[in-house]
Amino acid sequence: MSDFLKTLSNGILLADGAMGTMLHGRGIAFDQCFDALNLSDPALVADVHRAYIEAGAQIILTNTFGANRFKLAKHGLEDKVAEINRAGVELARRVVAASFKDVFIAGDVGPLGVRIAPFGRVQPEEARAAFAEQVSALAEAGADLLVFETISDLYEMREAVAAARQVCALPVVASVTFTRDDRTLLGDTPEKAARVLTESGADVIGVNCSGGPAQLLRLLKLMRQSEPKARFWVKPNAGWPEQVGGRIMYPADPEYFGDYALAFCEAGAAVVGGCCGTTPQHIAAMRAALGANPPGCGPQYLQASDVAEMPETWAESEPPSQLAQKLAAGKFVIAVEMDPPRGLSTHKLIAGASLLAEAGADVINVADSPMARMRMSAWAVCDVVQRQVGIETTLHFPTRGRNLLRVQGDLLAAHALGIRNVFVVMGDPTSIGDYPDAMDNYDLVPSGLIKLIKQGFNTGVDHSGASIGQPTNFFVGAALNLTPQDRAAEFKNLKRKLKNGADFFLTQPIYEPHVGLEFIQAYEAENGPIGKPILVGILPLVSVRHANFLHHEVPGVFIPEGARQRMEAAGEKGAKEGVQIAVELIRQIKTWAAGIYIMPQFNRFDLVAEIIETVKEGA
Repeated sequence: MSDFLKTLSNGILLADGAMGTMLHGRGIAFDQCFDALNLSDPALVADVHRAYIEAGAQIILTNTFGANRFKLAKHGLEDKVAEINRAGVELARRVVAASFKDVFIAGDVGPLGVRIAPFGRVQPEEARAAFAEQVSALAEAGADLLVFETISDLYEMREAVAAARQVCALPVVASVTFTRDDRTLLGDTPEKAARVLTESGADVIGVNCSGGPAQLLRLLKLMRQSEPKARFWVKPNAGWPEQVGGRIMYPADPEYFGDYALAFCEAGAAVVGGCCGTTPQHIAAMRAALGANPPGCGPQYLQASDVAEMPETWAESEPPSQLAQKLAAGKFVIAVEMDPPRGLSTHKLIAGASLLAEAGADVINVADSPMARMRMSAWAVCDVVQRQVGIETTLHFPTRGRNLLRVQGDLLAAHALGIRNVFVVMGDPTSIGDYPDAMDNYDLVPSGLIKLIKQGFNTGVDHSGASIGQPTNFFVGAALNLTPQDRAAEFKNLKRKLKNGADFFLTQPIYEPHVGLEFIQAYEAENGPIGKPILVGILPLVSVRHANFLHHEVPGVFIPEGARQRMEAAGEKGAKEGVQIAVELIRQIKTWAAGIYIMPQFNRFDLVAEIIETVKEGA
C-alpha cells in the first residue's frame, strides 16, 4: 500500500484550494496557458503552493490541470506535454522540501477538453493515449498520487483511470463534477457516478468544482449511500461564480468553508479541500475546523451499520426557487407580468425586463398566449429572460389546448430550461383569439395539473406512475378570485387547490383591498387557515377611458367610483394618477398579503418601475 493510502486510512486529509483563481488574482489572464507557467514563471506557481502548505494543506495539486495534448495544442504547446508536466511535479517537490512538512504531491489531470465517443469524435483509445502521455510524465517526475478531477463524462473518466493503471502504480483519485441539477453534463446521477468510479478501479472517488459546499455535501451523501465502502474526495467551489465589475467573484467566505469542513468529515469524506474561488484563507479555516474536531469524525470511524441506518430520503432535493425562498422568509414579493412577443424579436422584452429588475421586481411572470393570441412560446421567453437579464421567472402554464402527453412533455422542457416557478391556469378559450377554430380540448383542469406536478413530477413519477429519473422541483402557483360572484364555488376551488398541493396564489386585480381581506377571513372562518402566500393582483390605470373599460367590460373587475372620478379629474395626467392609486392600494394590501402581482397595461413598464421604486422607498 502506498504511503498516501496508509495515511488516508488513519484519518481525514486536507488538500489545497484553487490554483487558477490564485494565478488569475496575480495578473494571469484566463486566456493564457496556466500550465505553461511551470516553465515560464515557476516562482509564481511555487508561491501558490507555498501559501497552501503554510495554510495547512497536506496535499497539493500540481499546476498541470490542462497539460494534455488537446488543450496545449490551443496554445501551440502540444509538443511540450512531458516537459510541462515534469516541471509541475519538480517545482512542487522543491516547495515541499523547503517547507520541511509531510505533504503529498498529487499529479493533477483535468478533462481533455474534447468530446469522447459516442458523444464526440475522439475515440476512446485516443483519449486513453492522451491521458497516458500526461500520466507517464507525472509519475516519472515523482508524483505521490494522481488526481483526475472536474471530469463530467463518465466515458472519459473510465479512459483516464485505465490509462493510469496501464502506465504506473500510483494511487488514483477520480473526481467528477455536476451541474446545478445534481447531474453530470450527460445526465448521470451521483449514485451512478459513484458506481462507475468504483468499478473503474479508482482508489478514491469523489466530487469537485460543481457548486458550493451545500451542493457538494448533498452529492457526497448520495454517492456514499451508493458506495458506502469507498473513500471520498470533496473539493467544492466557493459558491456559484458571479461577474462583478469585469471580475469573477465567489461568494463563500473562509469561515463558511470551515463550518463545512466538519460537515464533510462527518458525512464520510476522506479528503477535503477547495476548488474554484478558494484561497489559502479558505484552507486555513478548514484546517482550524478539522483540528478542533471531536474524536470520531472521519471515514475510519463510520461503520457499515451507520450507512444501513441512513434513510432513503437522505438525498436532499435541489434548493427551492428564489421566489419560494423569499416568500418563506416573509419578504413582501413583487411579481410583474410580461407578455411574450408576437414575432421573433425579444429586444423590447429584454429591455422591459431589465428595467423591472433594476427597479426591484423579484420575479417576472410570463403569460402563455394571453387572450388566445398567437405569441412566442412562454417557456422560451422565460429562458431568455433568466439567461439575459438574470431575474427569475414564473411560467404561466394553461391546461387548455394540451393533452396529457403535451402537458408532461412541456413540464420536462421547462424544468430542463431552469424554470422552477409555474402558475397553473385554465387558459383563455381559443374562440376569443386569433384562431377561433383551433383545438381547445384539455385533459386536466388546473387543480388536476397541480396534483400531477406536486404529487407526481415533484416525487419523481409521471401521471402513469412511471419514473422520470429524478424529481422535479417546481414551485406551483394557482389562481384565486378574491371578489367572486359565487363565493361558495370559489371556496370549493380554493380548498381543492390547497389539497392538491398549491404553493402560492395569484389573484385577479382588485381596487378595494378590504373586500379581498374579507374574502380570506370568511374562508378561514369556515375552513381554517389558508397557510399559503397570496400575491394580490394590481392593474395600474392609465386613463379614465381605461378605467371605465375595465369596470364595465372586463368580468370580475370592479373599480370604485372614487377611483374613476380621480382618473377623470387627472385628465392628461391620468397615468400619473394611476401610479398613485396603485401605490395606495399596495400599502393597504401590504398589511395582510405576501406580495403583489402587477399587470402592466400597454407595455408601460416605466409606470410599473415607478410603482415598485415608490413602494420600496416607503418600506
